[in-house]
Amino acid sequence: MSRFFAALLSASVLVSPALSAQEISPREGWVVIETDSRFIDLVKSVIAATKANGMGVVTQAGPTKAAAGRGITIPGNRVIGVFDNDVAVRMLEQSTAAMIEAPVRFYVTENPDGTATLSYKTPSHVFAPYADDGTDVAAIAQELDTTFATIAQAATAQSH
Repeated sequence: MSRFFAALLSASVLVSPALSAQEISPREGWVVIETDSRFIDLVKSVIAATKANGMGVVTQAGPTKAAAGRGITIPGNRVIGVFDNDVAVRMLEQSTAAMIEAPVRFYVTENPDGTATLSYKTPSHVFAPYADDGTDVAAIAQELDTTFATIAQAATAQSH
């Protein structure tokens, strides 16, 4: 009986090798920007806008290429971790625990129509759990809110 289920599972993967996900929708603490850009173009724009605004791209991760290597097609999906050493040092002076949240991430997702969406949690939302302890964590997070909004606006400006 277990061979039957294994065969059925294998057949279902072969019959529908393309997976799709729901589009990102607005939620508390998130900014979601629909664009007309293609996925890879939006990824490149986010990276360029990050650097142009004095921040660093410190991580990138996404399952799309690894899935393709396994014969599975999924929409483009990239998480881009952004931070800056000066900000990190300032944050550490306020809260060692808060640094678990760094880098703050942008999320680029490919939509079914080939366009891409840029979304991110606002830094003030990300760092909110550390802002009530009498430190300047909230002030630093608000500065980052402005920087992230500037990066997002620059990255999506050509799309609208």
